[in-house]
Amino acid sequence: MSPSSGALPGRVTGRPDAALGGGSGGPVTFKAACPDCRARFELAAEALRLVIGGSRRSTFYSFTCPECAAAVRKPAGERIVELLTGGGVSTLRSL
Repeated sequence: MSPSSGALPGRVTGRPDAALGGGSGGPVTFKAACPDCRARFELAAEALRLVIGGSRRSTFYSFTCPECAAAVRKPAGERIVELLTGGGVSTLRSL
């Protein structure tokens, strides 16, 4: 699935709420919201980090809220991993 194919399911308060832009080859952005300050914003792929662990509990994505500087960490299921990696998000594999 390509990054421009649609939105990540759910809301960032529980999961990412990222609509992927750039269908014409432009930069990919992800819509997100901070669970602390509740600000909504768009993040470039470079602003997100994805960690793929050995289990569902150890697979997550993270970012820093541009409004309040809170460190946000959310679980990432298979679909989210697919969309984030397809959108160019830096990925770290851990054991």
